[in-house]
Amino acid sequence: MGDPKAFLHIPRQEAGDRPVYERITDFSPVEQTLNRHDRMLQASRCMDCGVPFCHWACPLGNKCPEFQDALYKGRWREAYEVLKETNDFPEFTGRICPALCEKSCVLKLSADEAVTIRENEAAITEVAFREGYAQAQSYERNGKKVAVVGAGPAGLSVATRLNAMGYTVTLFDSKPHPGGLLRYGIPNFKLDKAVIDRRMAVLRDEGIQFKMNTPIDVNALPEGFDAYAICTGTPQARDLPIPGRELKGIHFALDMLDQQNRLLDGEAFPKEQLVNAKGKRVLVIGGGDTGSDCIGTSIRHGAKSVTQIEIMPMPPESYNPATPWPQWPQVLKTTTSHEEGCVRRWSLTSNQFIGKEGNVCGVEVEEVTWSQPTDGGRPQMKPTGKKEVIEADMVLLAMGFLKPDQPKFPENVFVTGDAARGASLVVWALADGRRTAREIDRYLRR
Repeated sequence: MGDPKAFLHIPRQEAGDRPVYERITDFSPVEQTLNRHDRMLQASRCMDCGVPFCHWACPLGNKCPEFQDALYKGRWREAYEVLKETNDFPEFTGRICPALCEKSCVLKLSADEAVTIRENEAAITEVAFREGYAQAQSYERNGKKVAVVGAGPAGLSVATRLNAMGYTVTLFDSKPHPGGLLRYGIPNFKLDKAVIDRRMAVLRDEGIQFKMNTPIDVNALPEGFDAYAICTGTPQARDLPIPGRELKGIHFALDMLDQQNRLLDGEAFPKEQLVNAKGKRVLVIGGGDTGSDCIGTSIRHGAKSVTQIEIMPMPPESYNPATPWPQWPQVLKTTTSHEEGCVRRWSLTSNQFIGKEGNVCGVEVEEVTWSQPTDGGRPQMKPTGKKEVIEADMVLLAMGFLKPDQPKFPENVFVTGDAARGASLVVWALADGRRTAREIDRYLRR
């Protein structure tokens, strides 16, 4: 450990974001970067705790103290080598992970100034690509073949690990380009797609075969493989089947997000198919990250106004005794998209969509209260009778995704990622992929 007292005199410094007035005019990344000197100083704040809760909280088991120490000492390549031992895609998690590690950092507990682990991770990876040591490796083949269905985070993780073990891996996906949610669900202002393309070039050079634009029926898997990994995610969004659902102007969140990413990738859509918020009063139903992404995208389209409603009550702003450290804190999350201009409301359920000439023009909502059963069961919702209409020309449904039902597969078929656990974080999908790769390896070595 280079400086055991750095955390006492060096405050947490984030790279910060581009000014709101500038960033809402484009889809370029919002987050900025620190220079190398300041980044190394931030790494020096790590106390190398006797019990590293950051390591405990990370689904991938990243060795945060080790790569912080190497970074502080200016050994950037060593920091990258430590990082990639546990994480094959640190450039993704370094940008979009909610940083479970930071929420369990001892400095988060003691001073509410956790080490900037996520930003440090991204910086280490950028230097690795810029200086040329994040490059393809060669692996000796073992003669066995594995098919991976789905080129999202879990599929990429399975494929990368198995490829490194010597298996010949073929990735199948129905989309034109790999990445899954990373490419088609997350806006460019959070994850520039050049970052994905850069890594995919490395994977191709390492021997992974990509079969894009190739839909696969999991009930009729392609022949010729020794094992299969099903990594198809959670494609079915949760709907809101209330009166008026058939009105025009009501869309699933990914209808907008997917289309916008494809437009930026050069695809074209007929005018009548565009999901564009320009000049519209937008209502986003759902308070999670997907809803936040809809807010940022609508603002960049030029929406007249954006409102976000959530059926659950507003969480505490700073500390929630129900989720004490080092647990993930269930507190109010304000994203960069919220900062760009949005009305947020909680404890509202939607009763019906209201239309005019076949188009949505509002949503009747009702205030609800929540009670916690004394027997430890699920919280119970109770309508209050207080109703109102929120005017809206476009409604975006961002209420999560349904866990898919999987058929009974043969023993050489493994289901992983969101396809197995339901909708979750990208970092969990990556961790699941690594675990499944080990399971497939054990199976094929029997």
